[in-house]
Amino acid sequence: MRVVYNSFHGRYSDSPRAVYERLDGARGVEHVWLADPDHAAGFRSDARLVDITSPEAGSALESSDVVIANTHTEVEWGKSGGTTYVQTWHGTPLKRVHHDVLWAPEGRLARLDRDIATWDLLLSPNAESTPRLCRAFRYGGKVLENGYPRNDALLSKDSSAVRDRTRAGLGLAEGVTVVLYAPTWRDDEKFVPGEPRVPLALDLRSLSELLGPDYVVLVRLHPLMTGRSAPEQVPGVVDVSYHPDLSDLYLAADVLVTDYSSAMFDFAITGRPIVYFAYDLDRFRDEVRGFYFDLVDVAPGPLTDTTAGLAAALAELTTIEHRYAERYAAFRRRFCHLEDGQATDRLLRHLGLAGTS
Repeated sequence: MRVVYNSFHGRYSDSPRAVYERLDGARGVEHVWLADPDHAAGFRSDARLVDITSPEAGSALESSDVVIANTHTEVEWGKSGGTTYVQTWHGTPLKRVHHDVLWAPEGRLARLDRDIATWDLLLSPNAESTPRLCRAFRYGGKVLENGYPRNDALLSKDSSAVRDRTRAGLGLAEGVTVVLYAPTWRDDEKFVPGEPRVPLALDLRSLSELLGPDYVVLVRLHPLMTGRSAPEQVPGVVDVSYHPDLSDLYLAADVLVTDYSSAMFDFAITGRPIVYFAYDLDRFRDEVRGFYFDLVDVAPGPLTDTTAGLAAALAELTTIEHRYAERYAAFRRRFCHLEDGQATDRLLRHLGLAGTS
């Protein structure tokens, strides 16, 4: 049996990685990763890689028995009747997706629809997301409401060791408060002709100065913006955009700063505080992408729109935890109800692969 993996167009990460690491070493299973050369260093040294931009990527897919992907597989290939294509997707949607978005470049959705037409199974992280994903993708096939394999790591007995190992690997001193900044992308910035540089709205230098030496800010750009935005190189700020897996960074962090990213739903599993830097909330909601529900009503942490306001919130995390405890608990019940550390096993049982792992 050949299993081919694709995560964020060629990275070693997310739910495909969780499935791979559970199946690795299974008898009779061959594993092939579609890899972006710019991210090849993030893969295990023993992983079999195929350049996702090469003709060999299509050949690997066409010879597969199972494809595990967390996003659209933007490779030319002809899917055979013997291939099962599992689409895990990559987040609980606050932002509108696919046919529900307010705007998309001409032809983009029709091109991606060709990929959707080949899906055999769509993974949903929770009951809230299932109808939205099916409607947005105009998908009428099989759905497994399951939780995300990628999030099993957040509840693993090894999570503390991963936290310590990740912090040590990033050179973080003991006792510092680690802030993970993980913003989403903006459609009108991504699809600008010529792909110019996109400056970050958050003033990282000022934030670091306001927080002081007891804080370190890890900056994780969205996969679609890696290479388009560059965090300023200043003391107290570390660019982790090329770190292979976001789950490791969730475990390393003491607090998440995000905007409208689905990172909020995953990070809530940790129980650690979440603060929002929502500097363009109205524009993003009303003009750029649109929301499925009102973030202001359900956010499990404070919304800020200036660097100074964000720094002030980060300086009083204990107060924020107490103030938002009830909203945080409601948020977890609504969006994390399937996250129990067993999502990978459930998926493998569904696929009939549990006995091979």
